Amino acid sequence: MTNPTILQGFEWYLPADSTHWKTISQKADELKRFGFSGVWLPPAYKAAQGVNDVGYGTYDLYDLGEFNQKDTVPTKYGTKEEYLQAIRDLHAQEIEVYADIVVDHFMGADEEETVSAVKYSGDNRNQPISDEQEISAWTKFTFPGRGGTYNDYVWTWQNFSGVDYDARRHDHAIFNFADKGWDPEVDDENGNYDYLMGCNLDMENQETVEQLDKWGKWYQETTDVDGFRLDAVKHIQFDYFVDWLLHRQEEKQADMFVVGEYWSDELDKLVDYIDSSGNLINLFDVPLHFNLQQASNSMGAYDMRDIFKGTLAEERGDWAVTFVDNHDTQKGQSLESWVEGWFKAQAYALILLREAGTPVVFWGDLYGIPSQNVDPVGEDLTALLKIREQLAHGSQVDYFNGPDVVGWVRTGDYEHENSGLAVVLTNHTGGELEMTVSATHGEKVFVDLLKNNQAKIQLDDNGKGTFPVNDGSISVYVNEEVAEKIWAMLEN
Repeated sequence: MTNPTILQGFEWYLPADSTHWKTISQKADELKRFGFSGVWLPPAYKAAQGVNDVGYGTYDLYDLGEFNQKDTVPTKYGTKEEYLQAIRDLHAQEIEVYADIVVDHFMGADEEETVSAVKYSGDNRNQPISDEQEISAWTKFTFPGRGGTYNDYVWTWQNFSGVDYDARRHDHAIFNFADKGWDPEVDDENGNYDYLMGCNLDMENQETVEQLDKWGKWYQETTDVDGFRLDAVKHIQFDYFVDWLLHRQEEKQADMFVVGEYWSDELDKLVDYIDSSGNLINLFDVPLHFNLQQASNSMGAYDMRDIFKGTLAEERGDWAVTFVDNHDTQKGQSLESWVEGWFKAQAYALILLREAGTPVVFWGDLYGIPSQNVDPVGEDLTALLKIREQLAHGSQVDYFNGPDVVGWVRTGDYEHENSGLAVVLTNHTGGELEMTVSATHGEKVFVDLLKNNQAKIQLDDNGKGTFPVNDGSISVYVNEEVAEKIWAMLEN
């Protein structure tokens, strides 16, 4: 797939009206016109808070909005049939669909169980702070509303390694069951970050692993998705997903796009995870996100030459999934680290118009976040998407020569007529850069397709020109004839 571009097909504050799957269906052709090759859809199964749950409080993996559980048949996004129809409608537009998989924890159990447990320090999960004691834990999942349809397995405390609540003493703390301990092959934040929330799945329990594999096979056959976004992988045994994913690919008889959420800005941890998972899992480039966020909040003090420093895009570009913001970083969320609006176009150019990484566009940037009074990025973003699709081809040459104004060129190739471009951007004062696009563009006139700068740049016979940018802005210069055609496309 040439220049794959993914849409994160949701944001946290979508209305809890069970209409989102229908919205996705309605927008399928528009997403194709924008240039998206894939859409990451939110968790589709019933979660603990029912219709109000964004989907990360996993309750019943087999209930895709089909059974009356947690006071609702549909999920926040709709019914099972609407979900499957949305997938079919995206596939009809030749857009791949990636499912959000949350198998770190379950929440919203149906019954309590008495379990022997040890309390651990929240700041150091390697430090026990109590003797072994009996607690009452909400750990039995019988799924009465589903009644054994598709799968009749009952999940009990033996499938889990810990919880964060003792119902007997009304004690909110981190409890590890019996003598299970925590899995050592996880992130070392808080000493050991195996436990995140809810009923923590025990990947050392063979029945747990077998049941998740059975579910994966059922889910794949039911939905025909093309890949997965794996939630909270830093909290799950690093090599757990290897067999699970190999089974899914064997069933699909195709390579599948897979991206993991390892929320850390420490590059060495990301690289270690990629190696530990057998190069099967791409990772979100969290360090790049934080660089973009800092550049947008530094009042121009950020040195733009460092924008890719310490990032996955720089170190392992083929495994980097780049993004500007997402449902966790948006305003009001626990990981809030919002890239400010004035810098969004620059940020998106840095992930959409370069060779390294597979970029993901956030729903809230494309369509806005009405509940938070956040406007969509607008015409600059849709223009950048079209530029990526049609013109961001060929070799890349960087001109990261100064702290404020940086740029690069894509030389273009023969497969995409008149492709090639020159990008110049700044997070402070404007300026200009002398750059060479390619001799194939010799003596052509280049203009800013974003219309932020009105200059017309006459390239010399080697394809060299001097490209200006305004203060705190970005310009993407392309062949003037191509620009006219793309402007006409964007107006329709």
